[in-house]
Amino acid sequence: TLHDIDIRGKRVLIREDFNVPLHQGKITDTARIDRALPTIDYALTNGAAVMLCSHLGRPTEGQPHDDYSLAVVARCLSEKLKRPVRLAEQWLNGIDIAPGEIVLCENVRFHPGESGNDTDLAKQMADLCDVFVMDAFATAHRAQASTTGVAMHAQQACAGPLLKEELHALM
Repeated sequence: TLHDIDIRGKRVLIREDFNVPLHQGKITDTARIDRALPTIDYALTNGAAVMLCSHLGRPTEGQPHDDYSLAVVARCLSEKLKRPVRLAEQWLNGIDIAPGEIVLCENVRFHPGESGNDTDLAKQMADLCDVFVMDAFATAHRAQASTTGVAMHAQQACAGPLLKEELHALM
């Protein structure tokens, strides 16, 4: 699990579930974001450079659309964490980030091959990080590039606290 790994100074990519309900471009329920905050805070407190990724809605894969942008989530995270959360629109070729910083990667479903678990896409995601953390229980059953694909190609992969909590609830 995340708590078993030394993440100090490492680039940590966390797959979260920020598929929040929206109405007229505003988040109507922040529960999924709120539940992710302890994981994000843990990674920051332990000296990681934190990159977050998620999907939002069901855009046509490979066709970015403002209605499905995670910009609204980045703003909400900034407010809740009381620190800047930068939205990276073009993130697959690398993210400039230092320990103690947070970047939210734009909607993973904007990339062709996400839902088909494209190997090249998964490898690009894995190349961004030293540690991949799967913390999105609601998407864990999907064999997609940002869930199982990146985990297969990352240097190190682990379960996040939310995923661990859900698995224990099932036992």
